[in-house]
Amino acid sequence: MASRAQVQQAVEAGEGVLRLAPAWVPRSFMIPGRRLKLHPNDLYAFGGHRGGINERWFSSTTKASNGPDTTPDEGLSYVVANDGSKFLLKDAVEEAGELLLGKDVMEREGGWNILCKFFDNMGPIPHHMHQSDAFANLVGHKGKPEAYYFPPQYNQLNNNFPHTYMGLEPGTTKADLKRCLERWNEGDNGILLHARAYLLEPGSGWQIDPGILHAPGSLVTYEPQVNSDVFAMFQSEVEGRIVGWELLVKDVLPEHHHDLDYLISMLDWEANVNPNFAMKHKTHPKPVKPIEEMEASGYREKWITYGTKFYSAKELTVLPGQTVTITDPVAYGVILTQGHGTVGKTPVSTPSMIRFGQLTEDEIFVTAAAASAGVVIHNPSTVDPLVMLKHFGPGNPDAEPLRKDK
Repeated sequence: MASRAQVQQAVEAGEGVLRLAPAWVPRSFMIPGRRLKLHPNDLYAFGGHRGGINERWFSSTTKASNGPDTTPDEGLSYVVANDGSKFLLKDAVEEAGELLLGKDVMEREGGWNILCKFFDNMGPIPHHMHQSDAFANLVGHKGKPEAYYFPPQYNQLNNNFPHTYMGLEPGTTKADLKRCLERWNEGDNGILLHARAYLLEPGSGWQIDPGILHAPGSLVTYEPQVNSDVFAMFQSEVEGRIVGWELLVKDVLPEHHHDLDYLISMLDWEANVNPNFAMKHKTHPKPVKPIEEMEASGYREKWITYGTKFYSAKELTVLPGQTVTITDPVAYGVILTQGHGTVGKTPVSTPSMIRFGQLTEDEIFVTAAAASAGVVIHNPSTVDPLVMLKHFGPGNPDAEPLRKDK
């Protein structure tokens, strides 16, 4: 457990910028897409029975929910101090959260209420949903809205299925879906016959609210979300791989494990069959300021995740040879996607290959005090932009004008 003194020392040493170690997560029901820069020999570092590593979690205070073999710190981010010692970001927030997030956020939120990740798969994820608070609270968890952005730097290859099934075809009935669940043990239960797929576009994104069925495709996806790992799989077979019933009911009270009407009731039906689904849920980048004004100051910044009170995210590009000062009103996590330089006094660089357990310089956490004071970012390259994705928790006032859920 980190002490308050340790946290304060790390914050002061980095002038409000904390270096984080990579947090890798396997999924037994998926095939890794091999684009997260993890060494090929390390894809099954948790053991073959756990499945391949297809996710990397950022600034995470949320433990992965991966069944009985989940390791004690799986999915949790470590802060790396200047002397090489490490402590969990989760412990730091619990022990001295106001030093990281500010007193107001700790009083309002009680912690760092966001989880962000890359996921990278060879093919599609089974058609599934994430429970709302009403259903997730029954099993001691929070509901989970989530957002997607497809970073171009990680998507030179589309892999096998760069489409995502989202929602259900208008006109689909609950009886149709009930028949799919009844066919679970027949192999393919046919749920995709009632869904429509959308071609995924690097540089764009989606907002997926709780209760909406979705089967994310094979682009590397940057995914801000509420810090919860609840889900329910509604597809019994994907790419010839059988999905166990236990993955449908893992976050359902035992008395409802075979109550098909209850399982279907977890879905937001109107949202799923909305004929204007893409119009409501697809997101395109929005410049933070006029592009010409930003470029004259040496950078470009755009909102890539927005529209909800739960989280927001930006993509910041510092142009070659430029030094800029960027301010934000709240704390945020960062993952680099291109280039190298410094953030404050902390060196940052984008790796080309990472060994499991190896430290990197591509992930940091910026405290609320440092963010509001302004962070000096320097790109020493004469040719390469320095690009980073920045994720914010709930309550970012700069994101309020973009909200659609008011």
